[in-house]
Amino acid sequence: MSSRTASEVRSSFLSFFKGKGHEVCPSASLIPQNDPTLMFVNAGMAPFKDVFTGKDRRPYTRATSSQKCIRISGKHNDLENVGVTARHHTFFEMLGNFSFGDYFKDDAIPFAWELITKEWGIPQDRLVITVFGGAEGVPADDEARAIWRKVTGFGDDRIIGIPGIPGDNFWQMGETGPCGPCTELHFFTGDGEPTIDTFGQEPTPDGKGWMEIWNLVFMQFNRSEQSPGVYELAPLPKPCVDTGAGLERVASVLQGKTSNYDTDLLRALVEKAAQISGKNYGASQSPDDVSMRVIADHARLTAFLMAEGITPDRAGRAYVLRRVMRRAIRHGHRLGIQKPFLHEVALEVVRTMGDAYPELVERKALITSATEAEEVRFRETLERGLKMVDEEVGRVKSAGTQLLSGDFVFKLYDTFGFPMDLTEVIARERDLHIDVAGYEKAMEEQRTRSEGSKLEDEAVSDVYRKALEALRASQGGSETAAVRFTGYDREDGEGKVLFLAKGTERADQPTDKVTKGDKVLVVVDVTPFYGESGGQVGDKGEIRTGSGLKIKIEDTQKPLTGLFVHLGEVVEGELEVGATVSLEVDHALRTATRRNHSATHLLHWALRTVVGESATQKGSLVGPDRLRFDYSASKPLTGEEIQRIEDLVNEKILLDAPVVTEVLAQTEAKKRGAMAIFEEKYGDVVRVLTMTKDSVELCGGTHARALGEIGLFKIVSDGGIAAGVRRIEAATGLNALAYVRKLEDSVKNASKLVKAGPNELPEKIEKLLDDTKKLEKELSETKRKLAMGGSGGGGIDDLAGKAHALPFGKALAVKVDVPDAAMLRELAEKLRDKLGDAVVLLGSVNGPKAQLVCTVSKSLTDRYKAGELIRPIAQILGGSGGGRPDMAQAGGTEIAKLDEALDKLYQLVS
Repeated sequence: MSSRTASEVRSSFLSFFKGKGHEVCPSASLIPQNDPTLMFVNAGMAPFKDVFTGKDRRPYTRATSSQKCIRISGKHNDLENVGVTARHHTFFEMLGNFSFGDYFKDDAIPFAWELITKEWGIPQDRLVITVFGGAEGVPADDEARAIWRKVTGFGDDRIIGIPGIPGDNFWQMGETGPCGPCTELHFFTGDGEPTIDTFGQEPTPDGKGWMEIWNLVFMQFNRSEQSPGVYELAPLPKPCVDTGAGLERVASVLQGKTSNYDTDLLRALVEKAAQISGKNYGASQSPDDVSMRVIADHARLTAFLMAEGITPDRAGRAYVLRRVMRRAIRHGHRLGIQKPFLHEVALEVVRTMGDAYPELVERKALITSATEAEEVRFRETLERGLKMVDEEVGRVKSAGTQLLSGDFVFKLYDTFGFPMDLTEVIARERDLHIDVAGYEKAMEEQRTRSEGSKLEDEAVSDVYRKALEALRASQGGSETAAVRFTGYDREDGEGKVLFLAKGTERADQPTDKVTKGDKVLVVVDVTPFYGESGGQVGDKGEIRTGSGLKIKIEDTQKPLTGLFVHLGEVVEGELEVGATVSLEVDHALRTATRRNHSATHLLHWALRTVVGESATQKGSLVGPDRLRFDYSASKPLTGEEIQRIEDLVNEKILLDAPVVTEVLAQTEAKKRGAMAIFEEKYGDVVRVLTMTKDSVELCGGTHARALGEIGLFKIVSDGGIAAGVRRIEAATGLNALAYVRKLEDSVKNASKLVKAGPNELPEKIEKLLDDTKKLEKELSETKRKLAMGGSGGGGIDDLAGKAHALPFGKALAVKVDVPDAAMLRELAEKLRDKLGDAVVLLGSVNGPKAQLVCTVSKSLTDRYKAGELIRPIAQILGGSGGGRPDMAQAGGTEIAKLDEALDKLYQLVS
């Protein structure tokens, strides 16, 4: 058995099956394009799911691929085992060969045996085969057993039947649908001769034992529900084959390793983590070695998800990435790494895997900047969060329990950014567990507070489904029925009414007829109205008939694939299902929207030109009055960068180049360099928008016909909206002109107020600010002198005279009028020094908050500590505080209780 690199394993697998007539397919995106039930592609067959079910057809019946996969959510969640075992990963590659109704067991089994034993040279005496052993009335797969006997020469002692549905050797896509038996190849990674009697036992932590390296799924049956809880299996007319072989596992066998982390796929990443930490990797189960393996695995997932444009955030796939990254960062913290490091390990992923996956190299800048920015953000709160955990752990253990409350776990997430599963790991390390149900309840309550209840949307979603049923019925029951959209070429047209709904507050009641005053939902078979999607708002306009009907359309939506719904109010007349209507889009609003949408594409190009590829689009909103563009960034744009972006966009506009729209196959569009917006779903046929050679993107929206139509482009603002995400708002055309005029009016009004010309305005304002600062300084100094007893005010002497004499010395608690905390500290120190052995507490009101300073003479700090005295006093003000034994500060918002708080000192020291 010769040693091969992982790259050679991948290449040899694909070449072998290409030689057997298979189409070599590149890895699909990690973001599922055909299965909304999946967060990520989690198996090699996932991109071919529609082919297996018959919904999709390909020009080939045999395929092979090495598919990028992630298993981190749902039932396929290996997160807790990562780094602990030798073979679990969040990201991995699945080698696969597939037959779509072509060959079956007679070919699939010999293919597997030939590749494994002849091409790769894996010793036969270290292999065991499993087949389906039968269950629930389904017979054992004796057909596969017989083929294995013939191909391998093995007896039944090494071809083992495994029962169970579903189970290790019976696969099904869901409760119903395609299913069938599996057969697996297992390799013995232990020392010495293979021991058949240990088959089925869990491998040791270092990976020694029996390991599955190949799984053949025979999609042989269709499972249907005959009555509630009663299912029937019927043979499929065209049975299929699905192979899964983990590249990491095969590489470990061919490289003579028992752990995937010792292969060339991952060892370089582990060693990078070791190098950064300054520790040696021992390939053991020690906490340090586990942490290094976790970092290696998580850095790989980080690099691949960012290569697909996903950056860490608070929801969806972006939050999954954040969870993984923060787990890795925390393991770096455990190793004693004090600086951002994860981006360095992610760059090692780019170096080692960039040849096989060019997207890693293309997105190298994004991977670097976004990874480092996330770690910098999390490290700002990591120490405080861990300290809070330790304090809570101490409190919980002292109370004799082993449960961290859900409210506490949520607070860690909400305040310090600790994902729940990270807190769960930390708790487990301290022999505790967490209240998951309580956490989920707190999370749901927060969602309700921030978003409001979603229950009221159920009726609307139901009416949309009924509208889609009516549309499909009008087109012969077709599952792919769709309203025909004509709005790319025109703004008016005629259509037949297929569905109506009405209501008082909203249209949620299906009906055959609507009349004046009704809120309505209208579906027609043909429409020029654009339905909201891709960031572009829905069109407004009117629907009319010759009999006097007039409906004012306020919005157009695309709630379900193929369905356009017009939402508005009947102004005149009445309308029935089946009527023919005229539709007219509001020309002025549509034109303004088109200008803004085209400008958004130019803005995207200019932003990436000025800032770099790390400025990836995170969202957009395009309407008639403005455009909004969200993008990933770790810092604000400078004034110079904003001007440069505006210049680039306006220079393109002045070229007045035509905006060219083409409908192409997605593969052809990508060959032309068309940019796809990450996480947007595109079909096999796409619209490609070309403005200049610099801006080529996939887009389904409406656009200007030539760049000159956009008019003036002006950025209105650039601000942060979330960690690592910023938002540009801009205006075009007449909106940009209105914005400039508003600025002009502001300048003119300011000039009148300060009695200066527009050109003199900055100099005049600067002088006024300087004068104001001087006056504020003089006022502050005057207050200071009065407080300290200068100019005959007697301040400090008067205050000292109010001190209470006590056996140990003196105590003084008094309210003073000083402008800031620094002066409050200075006055407290002077009073303490004047009084000798003393405890002094001063309070003042500054804006909406009360401030406290407590100081204790050093001769008394063994008896009284300022930090301990000030805490219960601050609680009266609804605040908190602390400090050294001789000096402490605090504050609170309940100003009315300041006198009560000051009096508390005398109780504490008496």
